[in-house]
Amino acid sequence: MIKNARFALRGLLPGFLVERRTPPETVARVDLDRLMGTWFEVARLPNLEADGPGQQSVNVTATYAKDPDGRITVRTAAYNARARMRRSEVTGRVHPADPSGARLILRFFKLIRGDLWVIGLDLDYRWMLTGTPSRRRLWLIARAPRIEPEDYRRAMAIAIAQGYDAARVQPTLQEAPV
Repeated sequence: MIKNARFALRGLLPGFLVERRTPPETVARVDLDRLMGTWFEVARLPNLEADGPGQQSVNVTATYAKDPDGRITVRTAAYNARARMRRSEVTGRVHPADPSGARLILRFFKLIRGDLWVIGLDLDYRWMLTGTPSRRRLWLIARAPRIEPEDYRRAMAIAIAQGYDAARVQPTLQEAPV
């Protein structure tokens, strides 16, 4: 009974039936070799890990590297502005979920698994827009701490077209830690 009521209520929400049933579209292909190196988080949809109680992640970076055996690792580093700029870092594995390289699987601590889809990508790999298929998480990352306003608008237009709530996206502060 309650399950049916929830389903009925969801049907009344704007955009739910159209946008949420089909997964977001990814870019056609990601050259994983060009993904390697450090990316700066420019903006994100708020999430518990970065924006939860007592947490305000700033100066966030993700560094992708290939191990000698060809496996890809990602090291994410951030500073907590609400905890005297305490640094945190986590390292995980990245596996392509399909031959395009646009759908990635991230694993942290061998227990946490997440899907990360590339939904927007600058032709020169200056910025990349990634999100989860559920559309609950979205990140705009770039090779530099800031991007041009036109590139930001383009990325947000992609997010909106893919059904993400771009109005909730918040810029990530990138400055030298104290």
